[in-house]
Amino acid sequence: MYENLLYDVTNAVCRITLNRPQVYNALSPGLIRDITAAVEAAGSDEQVRVVVITGAGDKAFSSGADLKEGAAAGLSAGGLNLGESLRTTYHPMIRAIRNLPKPVIGRINGIAAGAGCSLALACDVVICADDAYFSQIFVNIGLMPDAGSTFFLPRLIGPQRAFELCSTGRRVYGPEAAQLGLVSRSVPAVDLDAAVTDVVDYYATAPTRAIGAMKLVLNQSLYSNLDHQLDQEADNQDTLGRSADAMEGIGAFLMKRKANFSGK
Repeated sequence: MYENLLYDVTNAVCRITLNRPQVYNALSPGLIRDITAAVEAAGSDEQVRVVVITGAGDKAFSSGADLKEGAAAGLSAGGLNLGESLRTTYHPMIRAIRNLPKPVIGRINGIAAGAGCSLALACDVVICADDAYFSQIFVNIGLMPDAGSTFFLPRLIGPQRAFELCSTGRRVYGPEAAQLGLVSRSVPAVDLDAAVTDVVDYYATAPTRAIGAMKLVLNQSLYSNLDHQLDQEADNQDTLGRSADAMEGIGAFLMKRKANFSGK
């Protein structure tokens, strides 16, 4: 179904694995389109309640844009037509992740550089190996961060630290990334799968509709005001109040038993 990634759905968990390890899972136009399609497929699949995005192999999550393929596609007489490439490939991918009303877990198993770093930061929860690193490497080739990094970074770590990472492109390894708030958690590489599984197991049995609604409303809070957020909370809470999970959750609370959420 997909040429550049592995797609698997098991026990309510969708795993999307970037599968170009020979080039450190570099983001070619084909891979970007596959990621977008895979995320959208997970969104339309009622069985899926949580999505995991990771990279094949043990060296890289994604090394960023595939400059060989991307440059060839965007080259014109006046230089590289990068804006059009972003609008037609990267932007739909990032929007698909952020608009997905289900949690997306980034399993960062190695290098996350350039647009690969942007892809990681677009996830809702990011868990990385201690020896994995993040780099806004764009400056090394005379470009600026893209694919959403200029949006995510200042909100995660503040404007000064964001500027420093963007303007130097330096490597931020797992433990520092966790300290800065760049990721949710950093663990030794041997513990990465166990740490991801703990998080995934929670979301696979959580009230998916409620989590999807809070994700979308939290997205809006980043560029909204109090009155708008209050309205969004009321509108979404009204919808959730009629959901099966809300009925189950309230009933379980009143009966002092564990809730069995269906995601509906």
